Amino acid sequence: MRRVLEPEIMDDESQAVAYARADFSSSNQAFVDGLIEDYGSRLRNVLDIGCGPADVPIRLARAIPSVRITAADASDAMAQLARKAVDDAGLQQRMRIVKARIPGLRLEDERYDAVISKDLLHHLPDPAVFWQEIKTLAKDETVVYVMDLFRPPTKEAANKIVESVAPDESPMLKRDFYNSLLAAFTLDEIREQLDDAGLRLTAAKVSERHVLAKGLVKNAR
Repeated sequence: MRRVLEPEIMDDESQAVAYARADFSSSNQAFVDGLIEDYGSRLRNVLDIGCGPADVPIRLARAIPSVRITAADASDAMAQLARKAVDDAGLQQRMRIVKARIPGLRLEDERYDAVISKDLLHHLPDPAVFWQEIKTLAKDETVVYVMDLFRPPTKEAANKIVESVAPDESPMLKRDFYNSLLAAFTLDEIREQLDDAGLRLTAAKVSERHVLAKGLVKNAR
């Protein structure tokens, strides 16, 4: 099945609210648990690209009291929801939400010792922009930890995943989830992207719908 693009930015407020209310706790917690298990001792100054409503960085901040996180999202609606979530969690001193998009994130901290992202890659028309941004922001030995959906072989398979994972979610969210699956990349495509970018990261399927790319950036600029 060929890739079908979806809108790059979720700026519709109703869509953003539906996404924020959805239950992604299982995959989000698995992402954070895996990140800590693999690289916990390296997590000090972390950048989250495409943070959405900030559930992932909040979970990370709660798990590691010493970590400081900059979380960026290109959507005004998502950034507003993220700021409220951070305020409600009482984490304003250790978390900063910025409305920004790639390429060319304009952030105060030029380099980070970890760059993470979950469920952003499939939104991008050109994935090379994402991987090049990581290379720009990284320093030598920077942790990179990126999880995203992978594209099923058929539309029927995508429908089955939606009904298996989100049977009770709203029709709007189920539609967006289905569209995201169709917009996602295959594992082979992601490995090719990494090769093209010169990033020596491993990439593997870690669930029935997710691919994880991880590793340390070597000899960054």
